[in-house]
Amino acid sequence: MNWTTKDIPSQQDKIIVITGANSGLGLEAVKALSSKGARVIMAVRSLTKGQDAIVEINKLHPTAQLELMQLDLSDLESVVAFAHEFKQRHARLDVLINNAGVMWPPKREVTQQGFETQLGINHLGHFVLTALLMDVIKVTPNSRIVTQSSIAHRAVPTINFDDINWEKSYNKNKAYGQSKLANLLFTYELDRNLKVHKINTKAIACHPGVSNTNLFRTSANIVGKAIKLIGQKAEIGSLPMLRAATDEGLNGGEFIGPRGFMGFSGYPIEVKSTKTARDKELAKRFWAVSEELTGTHFSF
Repeated sequence: MNWTTKDIPSQQDKIIVITGANSGLGLEAVKALSSKGARVIMAVRSLTKGQDAIVEINKLHPTAQLELMQLDLSDLESVVAFAHEFKQRHARLDVLINNAGVMWPPKREVTQQGFETQLGINHLGHFVLTALLMDVIKVTPNSRIVTQSSIAHRAVPTINFDDINWEKSYNKNKAYGQSKLANLLFTYELDRNLKVHKINTKAIACHPGVSNTNLFRTSANIVGKAIKLIGQKAEIGSLPMLRAATDEGLNGGEFIGPRGFMGFSGYPIEVKSTKTARDKELAKRFWAVSEELTGTHFSF
């Protein structure tokens, strides 16, 4: 049986935060989850683009419960402000979906705090966001933390601790692969910590395969054209994320992705990550480095 949005159970009364919610996979997830009754907080960098997305969603689901909040993952001050405002508005958080990301900037760029932008946005921003929201997540029964990774995590042998921000030399592909390996190391270590501390929260990773979204907007023309030919639609690419967020049969620590050849496309199933991604000692070391870089610590 192919898992589709029809398999999503009722999300009535649930509060769900989705980063990067105004386009691509995030937008598709908002459409699906709001149609199932969830109140979705759309965490977006551009409020204007976010409002445009709400107009689009309301045409499909006039009764959708949507809330727009500004979040710039490239600036940890924005992350702190978002978490503070969210906790002023809400006392619970059923699902946090760490979806937003950047891919292959042609030259090395840095975040406001000086992190290489792919590591900074794809991992460190979400690392801090999750830590700051943990107090409301852990008091919400059966809550979940879903983090978007990629098949690109296979492209790197390990974390480049000697030059983690790619200051000595920059390779956009390897830097992206490192950020996606980071997502998996984070998710697995987070899930282990949640279970050790007997917290009723699941941490689950996912990846969309090769999906035709604006994530490829900075890639070379030939790559962009190839993605348009072979990439699956965003509606299908969002299914692993949606399954990770809603499938009641998951226990935490899973990696959900397309079942097709090389994980490029197809309907979502549990898939395997690399041996490196499952390395517990590497995960512990990288977690400590993430805390040191951001000055943020988790409270379980």
